[in-house]
This record gives sequence, C-alpha cells and structure tokens, in this order.
Amino acid sequence: MRKLFLPIILILVVVLSACGSSEQKDAGGESGKPAESTSNNPAPSNSSDKESATRTYQSEEGPIEVPANPQRVIVLTRFLTGNVMALGVPVVGVDEMSKDNPRFQEQLKDVEAISDESLEKIMELEPDLIIGLDGVKNMDKLKQIAPTVVYTYDKVDYLTQQIEIGKLLNKEQEARAWVDDFKARAQKAGDEIRAKIGEDATVSVIETFNKQLYVYGYNFGRGTEILYDEFKLKMPEKVKEATSKDGYLALSTEVLHDYLGDYVIFSKNAEEDSSFQNTELYKNLPAVQNNRVFEADAKTFYFRDPLSLDYQLDFFIQSFLGK
Repeated sequence: MRKLFLPIILILVVVLSACGSSEQKDAGGESGKPAESTSNNPAPSNSSDKESATRTYQSEEGPIEVPANPQRVIVLTRFLTGNVMALGVPVVGVDEMSKDNPRFQEQLKDVEAISDESLEKIMELEPDLIIGLDGVKNMDKLKQIAPTVVYTYDKVDYLTQQIEIGKLLNKEQEARAWVDDFKARAQKAGDEIRAKIGEDATVSVIETFNKQLYVYGYNFGRGTEILYDEFKLKMPEKVKEATSKDGYLALSTEVLHDYLGDYVIFSKNAEEDSSFQNTELYKNLPAVQNNRVFEADAKTFYFRDPLSLDYQLDFFIQSFLGK
C-alpha cells in the first residue's frame, strides 16, 4: 500500500505543476507581456480619457465647459478658420469662403461646407466644439449640439485673438510661441524694407470687391496689419483720414491717384472687374510707372489668421526685398 501511495503523490505533483505553468503562460503570454483582454467591456484607454475630458474656458459670455482636447471642431466664420488650423486641431466643418481660400483648399478638401443655418448637417458631423462670431444665428440650438463659443469681431487685436483661440483649444503655449516668432520675423523684415524704400515712403492697399474698387486702412486684413502695424510703413494721409472711421473707402478710378502711395498692394480677385488697369489714367500713375504695384490673390489676402499672415509676410518680403 505504501509503495502505491508514493507514485500517486508524484503524479499529483507533476499534474499540479503543469497546470500552474499553463495558467502562468495564459496570463503573461509567451513573451511574459500582459495578454490582450478578451472582456467585452475593456477599461477605457488613456487616449479615450483624454478625448472625453473637459475644462473650463472663460469666454466672453462667461465660463463654459469645453473639450480638453477637441477633435471635431466646426468653425462658422471665415475669420477664425485659419486660427484653428494653425494649431493643428481637426476641423470637420467650415464656411464656404474658407473652403474657397486657395491656401486652405488642400487641408480642407474633405471638410464639409456649413453655415449657422445648416443645423441638420452640423448635427450629422457630431462636433465636440463649435466656434463662431457674436450674432451667430441659431445660437440656442447650436449649444444643444455641442459647446459653442463666440467672439466679438475686433474686440481684441489679431495677435491676441490667436492667443484666445489657443486658450480655448488648450494650445495657449503654441499660440504664444507663434505670436512671438511672427513678431520677430515681421520686425526684422520691416526694418529691412524701410531701409530700402525710405522711412517716408507710403504704401496703399486696394482691392476690387463686388464690382467696386476700395482702399483699405488699418487692421482690415489684406496684409494691412503687417504693413502698418508690424512694418510701421506709412499710409498716405488722405487714406488715413478717409478710412479712420470704417477702415475702408470706395473709390472711383478718377480719384485713384489721390489715394495711391509710392507703393501699392493690389489684392486682386480674378473674378472681379479690373479693367481700370487698362486706362491711361491708371497707367500714368507714379506707382504703376515705377513698377511698384504688387498684385496678390485676393482670396488668399482677405484674412489675418496665422496661416494667412505667414503667407502675407512672405509675399511682402519677396515683393519689397526680392528674396
């Protein structure tokens, strides 16, 4: 009986040892790393937690809970689309004019064109954040779809606006870094341009829009922020006076010579009538005769977001300095 008992004990030890080894292999895998969970309800990953987290943003209307890391942003205004894009935050819906911007077309080719009235399409896009301007239509309904933040146009300057967008998108550090870098680059270019063309040289910005010719003053897009704020170039006195209230003035070809500076930036839209350039009056203007009219694509020059400003800065460096 004793002789039979010992082999049975040995058999049990071997079997138990094999079972333990098998369980250890199932739990750790052949490499010793944790095996993939087969549960139907796995614990949320860190990335999921990150996407679902919220934070409080101090908007113009007061504190509002917004995604900590928004991944599906809708921008209802062309004035802020480039601000969001510059910070690398995904957009799923933008206005038609933003999609028409040649500088944005590649990045926005798969993004839906929407407006503040296309509520059904906005709902289908499942945004986690909506951005617009004060006075946007259907505000109450938009807020039911996703957190909605609006800004008053021109309440802050164009660089501060980018910092505000950075705060909203949890990208303030990146926004401030761009502002500092942009100001440094613009100041350097401005110093070189003034040294070349003279401290007293004047610059005008004109554009044809809706079959009308305009001249623009301070802070009205079309590169005016760079020319007059960052470069500190001079505006003709007549333009300064005429645009002091509204920021722009409608012109007729007959009085154009009174408002053109030594240099002219022509924000030109190929779809608009620019036949005035064929008149003898225009051809005899000093800026034209001296080859000091620099033509830019109006659709890329309307705005003052970081992407547009970087492009405008490069355009001015090439136009004024040839580099």
